[in-house]
Amino acid sequence: MRTSKTILTLVFLYFAVYSHAQVMSLDSVLSTIKANNPGLKMFDADIRSMDEAAKGARSWMPPEAGAGFFMTPYNTKMWKGDGMGQPGMGQFMFSFQQMFPNKSRQDADSKYMQAMSSVAKEQKNFSLNEMYAQAKQNYFEWIMDKRKLLILEQDKKLLDFMIQSAELRYKNGMEKISAYYKAKAALGNVQNMQIMLESEIKQRRIALNALMYRDKQQPLEIGSDYVIKDYSNLSLDSSTFTNSRSDIKAVEKNIQLTNLQANAERTKLKPEFGIKYDHAIAFGSLPAQFSLMGMVKIPFAPWSSKMYKANIESYKWKAESLNQQRSMMINEAQGMTASMLADFEAKKKQVQLFESNIIPALKKNYQTMQLGYEQNTEELFMLFDAWEALNMTQLEYLDQLRQLLLMQSELEKLLEIK
Repeated sequence: MRTSKTILTLVFLYFAVYSHAQVMSLDSVLSTIKANNPGLKMFDADIRSMDEAAKGARSWMPPEAGAGFFMTPYNTKMWKGDGMGQPGMGQFMFSFQQMFPNKSRQDADSKYMQAMSSVAKEQKNFSLNEMYAQAKQNYFEWIMDKRKLLILEQDKKLLDFMIQSAELRYKNGMEKISAYYKAKAALGNVQNMQIMLESEIKQRRIALNALMYRDKQQPLEIGSDYVIKDYSNLSLDSSTFTNSRSDIKAVEKNIQLTNLQANAERTKLKPEFGIKYDHAIAFGSLPAQFSLMGMVKIPFAPWSSKMYKANIESYKWKAESLNQQRSMMINEAQGMTASMLADFEAKKKQVQLFESNIIPALKKNYQTMQLGYEQNTEELFMLFDAWEALNMTQLEYLDQLRQLLLMQSELEKLLEIK
């Protein structure tokens, strides 16, 4: 009895602490994860970093400037000349040089850099989908744990009734002691399960608070509603996955990015032009002089184009590898989803059978035994067996329902359905 009082005290304290806890629906939990989780904010920062870097894609090469002596003798006496017809020697030169970027190369670099963040965006969506799946799993398991606690609380009342009735009847010589001890042991098992379920609920609360980036011990309660969805008409062609799966979209974006890299590499084979201007101030009586030269880079020369051509070929095979990876991922996702869908439909039928047939029949059997026991036409062990069959089946039903909801969340994870 002391253990029973301890359990009741713990239950009372639990409800006292969490009676004012925030009650959150599944949609609220998912929205909070999306808004607050630091892992997603990390992706946002990476995306912003790439977008900011892309703004510099059309930059020019920096200009080059210089100043210094040009063709100047070491003997400083010769700088000004000798005044007898020999002009001064040496010059002080200012130099300026600028290369002009190839417009097609700028366009290619710009498209590539602007596309870089597209992969990170899909990776963020993939990470978010994983978090959603974890949240749904903990949310649904928490609901099932709460429903089990309600059944166990009812079981305690029924077992207390059996124990008290058996004690009274045993004193009057109307009952066997063996059934009494079975009921006492069952009560202890119920209390043990309550402790275990309370611990599991605490773990679910910590997990959901962590996903929502809240204080891990912050009070939280969840709703009790859930929906079993109909996916029987779900299409499993490749377009279903390419349109929904972020990891597959990320591979597609990587393919596009690789093609843009190859295109940018091709533009490096095109020439680039520049200009160089020099202005020289002569010493002595020599006039000021200048030079103006056009320049061109010739990367398509055989000895300078090997690296660019090798990189282009490398990108071609990288794109092919990514294409094969994409096909493999779609094939794997189709197989997993088809298998999961078959299990999901079978599990749904099992749960419906529990709800429509098995549990109602066992409830009627227990009610009949209870009525007979109260009228002294049935013995305690028969009532206990009827309760035990009903209790085990109800708990098994919740385990089956838990598996069904987890399968549903796994299907939604595979298809990225919120």
